[in-house]
Amino acid sequence: MPQLDPDALHAFFAEHFPQAVAFGFRVTEATDDGCTLVLPTSEQHLRPGATLSGPTLMTLADTAMYASVLARLGPVAQAVTSSLQIHFLRRPTLGEVTARCELLKVGRRLAVGRVELSTDDDLVAHATVTYAIPPT
Repeated sequence: MPQLDPDALHAFFAEHFPQAVAFGFRVTEATDDGCTLVLPTSEQHLRPGATLSGPTLMTLADTAMYASVLARLGPVAQAVTSSLQIHFLRRPTLGEVTARCELLKVGRRLAVGRVELSTDDDLVAHATVTYAIPPT
């Protein structure tokens, strides 16, 4: 059972990281193994050429990993990204982007996860994200 469910994650973000809430995502699933987030996109997320911007997808991947770490460990506000590698696979469509994060390893100091980003059930990007976990 996760330490934080979707509602608790949203409350945590609202209190400790309100700019993330302003990004517009919602957590739809939270387990000990990872989280699923959905971002409804709009014109503000587009770059020239009418495609979703890379920074939008990277932010969503990073946020999905952070939510997954929080769901697993509880409210560890000082956990930070130490590495994010992303591969853009195909042009994403405007609409909802779903980020599914799977935690691959959670240790005392580092957590590693894989995030798949999709639109209309098409995989558009894949990220590997590492978070540094502060000492307790």
